[in-house]
Amino acid sequence: MSNTLFNQQQKQQIFQLIGQILTISEQQVAACCEGNSEELTIRFPFACTKEFAVIVSAIDELGMDSTRIKLSCEIAPKKTKLNRIPSIKNIIAVASGKGGVGKSTTAVNMAFALQSQGAKVGILDADIYGPSVPIMLGNPDARPQSEDNKHMIPLNCQGIVANSVGYLIPSDDATVWRGPMASKALQQIINETLWPDLDYLIVDMPPGTGDIQLTMAQQVPLTAAIVVTTPQDIALADAKKGIAMFNKVNIPVLGIIENMSYYQCRKCGHKEFVFATDGGQKLATEQSLALLAQLPLDIQIREHADEGRPLITAEPDSTLSVVYLQAAMNLSKQLAYNQTLKNDESIPIVEKH
Repeated sequence: MSNTLFNQQQKQQIFQLIGQILTISEQQVAACCEGNSEELTIRFPFACTKEFAVIVSAIDELGMDSTRIKLSCEIAPKKTKLNRIPSIKNIIAVASGKGGVGKSTTAVNMAFALQSQGAKVGILDADIYGPSVPIMLGNPDARPQSEDNKHMIPLNCQGIVANSVGYLIPSDDATVWRGPMASKALQQIINETLWPDLDYLIVDMPPGTGDIQLTMAQQVPLTAAIVVTTPQDIALADAKKGIAMFNKVNIPVLGIIENMSYYQCRKCGHKEFVFATDGGQKLATEQSLALLAQLPLDIQIREHADEGRPLITAEPDSTLSVVYLQAAMNLSKQLAYNQTLKNDESIPIVEKH
């Protein structure tokens, strides 16, 4: 291995190499870099720590000393229309125009994937009428604690903090709140929870584009949203309405996740496109959005969700986990480099009532 100090040509090689691995430009890599000819510090503005081993190995193969390159991720808070909750840098809504497309499962798996990529993550189950996050986290009977009878301490599940109306009411009770009451309950849950310092709070939105979704978009300091759909036309039509709703309230949509893209036979490997082909890609192209991932229809996703064993932590090296990890990095990159979202250098004081 060469002991030569980093010259400009070597730096350019490193930037090009990292750009290829992370699918960003050399200029974007260079903007993350500081240091001198002896040591480089590269702080990425998005979550990508799972890629660090690949980067280090590739740099070593170039004959350079990777031990003198320090890699880290530093997620910046983005400005929002409403005052941010001080401890939360970014609130990301996971939405769908209709139910049954795997939105909640996607929200939970994306939260754990972002955590695996190095981010501090929480999840808020805002699906008032069908809170399923507690089941997926494996703690449906848990209840948040309070030290002052005013604020709730979120539950911790393998490093992810969470709160949900599902923790607050018996599982066999029906939630029959009307829109205003449901909206008020959501605001209380988000504002009266003692969230720790988080890079991302993932919000599992209720399906649809009605009053409660609109209230969430208008009264919660959302940073951005992603939309989950399946490839068939009937789901795409509703996903398009979801995108339009966020556009009307000026919440940037970072991209689309196409769920149940195909079924792949485990024995022969044949792919069957049960719900049509590339509908999510067509919608993303039409709306000028990124397609963050195409996830298969796979029994493992259902099994892990039902059993309360998050896929990313239970099987971190599985093919499915790799897809979620890539989707999480794509989401984080879209947020970091979104031209309409500016970094928020100050944290306003927001009182919790």
